Amino acid sequence: MMLLENLAAESFAERERLATLLATLDGEQWTAASLCAGWRVREVVAHLTMPYRASPPRFLAGLVRARFSFDRYADQDARRTTLRMTDAELLDLFRANIEHPWQPPGGGPAGALSHDVSHGLDITEPLGLPGPPAHRIAHVLDHARPRHLKYFGVDLRGVRLDASDADVSVGEGTTQIRTMPAKDILLVVTGRVALTEAGAPS
Repeated sequence: MMLLENLAAESFAERERLATLLATLDGEQWTAASLCAGWRVREVVAHLTMPYRASPPRFLAGLVRARFSFDRYADQDARRTTLRMTDAELLDLFRANIEHPWQPPGGGPAGALSHDVSHGLDITEPLGLPGPPAHRIAHVLDHARPRHLKYFGVDLRGVRLDASDADVSVGEGTTQIRTMPAKDILLVVTGRVALTEAGAPS
């Protein structure tokens, strides 16, 4: 397991990398569809800034309005934010918080890194932009737990996914062993890509 302070440093590095890429996007790319169903790149960036905008009281109030569904709240927040903020303002807010200490409740620094890396891929994959380095994705996968797979509706019973570019595996299955880049494994375990569409059989 990676030291907690190193996980935080990886989050900061990923935000810096993503901010640099976002600064190169044109208007058409900002409105392109992301891997998050129903969200454009703009909504994903708005969501990435939510931890920096929502104080605990504001977050709780929003959650109440969303009938205590975090997914519903996150969707409402992203859409409302993109209506009142320009692309440049979203990027400025994201860049200003590269070293923000936010961590998701119960998720710690590993949860923050997972949030940044996973949503970064929601943006970079459909745009054909570079993804995070394999070692950074491996840190996220190293902290993946069965409850995370369940949240995304992913069933890996009998399956083990081995990274071809990092020292990490997900799943303990023996009936099917698949080898693929760490990025593809993360896309599978977060429900972005179906297992049948990712990587190649080993």
